[in-house]
Amino acid sequence: MIPAASFAGKQVSLFGLGGSGIPTARALIEGGAQVLAWDDNPDSVAKAAATGIATADLRGADWAKFSAFVLSPGVPLTHPKPHWTVELAKGAGVEIIGDIELFCRERTLSVPTAPFIAITGTNGKSTTTALTAHILKSAGRDTQMGGNIGRAVMTLDPPKPDRHYVVECSSYQIDLAPSINPTAGILLNLTPDHLDRHGTMQHYASIKERLVAGSETAIIGIDDSWCAQIAERLERAGRQVIRISKRLPLTDGYFADGTNLMEAVHGRYSKVAFLEGIGSLRGQHNAQNALAAVAACLKVGLDLGEIQSGLESFPGLAHRMEQVGRKGHVLFVNDSKATNADAAAPALSSFPRIYWIAGGLPKEGGIEPLRGFFPRIAKAYLIGEAAPAFSATLGEAVPYEISGTLAKAVEHAAHDAAKDDSGEVVVLLSPACASFDQFKNFEVRGEAFRQAASAIDGVKPIGGAR
Repeated sequence: MIPAASFAGKQVSLFGLGGSGIPTARALIEGGAQVLAWDDNPDSVAKAAATGIATADLRGADWAKFSAFVLSPGVPLTHPKPHWTVELAKGAGVEIIGDIELFCRERTLSVPTAPFIAITGTNGKSTTTALTAHILKSAGRDTQMGGNIGRAVMTLDPPKPDRHYVVECSSYQIDLAPSINPTAGILLNLTPDHLDRHGTMQHYASIKERLVAGSETAIIGIDDSWCAQIAERLERAGRQVIRISKRLPLTDGYFADGTNLMEAVHGRYSKVAFLEGIGSLRGQHNAQNALAAVAACLKVGLDLGEIQSGLESFPGLAHRMEQVGRKGHVLFVNDSKATNADAAAPALSSFPRIYWIAGGLPKEGGIEPLRGFFPRIAKAYLIGEAAPAFSATLGEAVPYEISGTLAKAVEHAAHDAAKDDSGEVVVLLSPACASFDQFKNFEVRGEAFRQAASAIDGVKPIGGAR
């Protein structure tokens, strides 16, 4: 745990006692603060009180006594309307911050030189965070990973000069971190997302920009116009900017040329790493993730040999194009995290011949946006409530069956794929649907796929499969 010593002797209010709320309250208490916490969920309040955290309805609190108000990132700050605690804090002139801000203040207070890599973006931030941390750990660096992935940031070990922090940041967390100041800040991409919480795309983009604007070095993917404009704006302001692109050669920066990762310096190119044969990093989207990780790891002092070794040993994230097994020429891939069409597109674009398991609780728009990938699909196996609608979209363009259950879909897909003599083929779970019609969540669905695949005679697990 990182004690929040910057609030020693001060009174702090806190709202939101979920996954990060209680650890954050404990960090404040460990640092010497007096904390008064609350949550709209009585069970969460009871759980916090059982650990010794002082709790009381903040509607009756004397807000003039608070030095800061720590808000859970899951609670609305601005849209669709501010939470009632936000209105009380603003009315009393109390600053509103989150756990990432507490981490940044503690690092600045104790060891401001501790290497700190922060990652954000609409898509790919979890993979980039995990990949960057894996490369650092593989190279023998003391590495702490957390934030919006894995551990709550204040539960990480306290800063030391040689301790590297790799922190995933959501837009909600950045909005509550006004002094965020990473050694290397990564902004991967921007597409419309969470607009119910941010109001407009402009506001959403401006929040994401804060992370790289406060960075010693800003690493920015420029394959969308929002990020390209941010890179130009920061460069004009005198910030150090490294551009990355998964599809365009650059004059300066890092870009992907097929599976080669290239560095450009004043129009002269050199290869810095490669992804050929790394199954956990297939596809253009993973090229972008890898480029960002390479740039960040170079910034904090790794050499190219250490980085390439880390890329090659990266196991990938569970449920995100996770290779779980192989039987001869048939690869089994768990992409259960793909809960809508846009999320399924990267996996469908990454394999040439696919036995596709899709369906579940349908999202608006169905699979029509994936029509361009239909030629890659040898056959589809449809499950859950979406099966009738998906079959209508596939029509005569793709052979399909309505399997009903995931277990049957895996069994039938594996049987058909085994008879395919066209080279390597993949049995791919990339549902383009939520899981809630048949499973508690996408993790449970992915685990069911993994178990069904491993139960097939002759399937060998792949290193890193969980």
